[in-house]
Amino acid sequence: MGMKVLTKEEFHINKFSHLDALKDGALFIHPTDTIYGIGCDATNNDAVKKLRDAKQRPSMPFSVIAPSKEWILEHCVVPESGKHWLDKLPGAYTLIFKTKNDCVASEVNNNSETLGVRIPDHWVSDVVAEFGRPFVTTSANVAGRQPMAQLEDLHEPLKKATDFVVYEGKKAGRPSTIIDLTDGEKVVER
Repeated sequence: MGMKVLTKEEFHINKFSHLDALKDGALFIHPTDTIYGIGCDATNNDAVKKLRDAKQRPSMPFSVIAPSKEWILEHCVVPESGKHWLDKLPGAYTLIFKTKNDCVASEVNNNSETLGVRIPDHWVSDVVAEFGRPFVTTSANVAGRQPMAQLEDLHEPLKKATDFVVYEGKKAGRPSTIIDLTDGEKVVER
């Protein structure tokens, strides 16, 4: 069948069938407020494993796009000193918190007690909110290579594993800023 390339409008016309495909384990490339991400349903362990294999990233944790700030407060330990970071969402930040429960598949964070969460300042966040559970989001590249800025940059292993791409043209953004709030507050250098 191959990878389908969709515009935002085409995605929205058949949104419910695309969301059903994600529930069934589809991988998709999506735009954000920074760069293109590749993701899947963060509660579907098989889909996350398929994503790990395609990215050739066997162990490093993945971040998620949270469906809402309420979801973050329900599933993550947000220290008093870190609450002001929630006010910066939606935005180009990935916030790392300790988790309260098994809110994502074990493959997302390799059974770690921490999780990176984002809410991009982008319409894709509305899709995640409607889906009602988090999406894995990681740069659309094979580990160690440049992230996809345009469709032509997509590496072959990801092309083969991806079910569909929502494409908005070339992105010139930079990955989100990572703030680790698990023990104090520190910016993580990429």
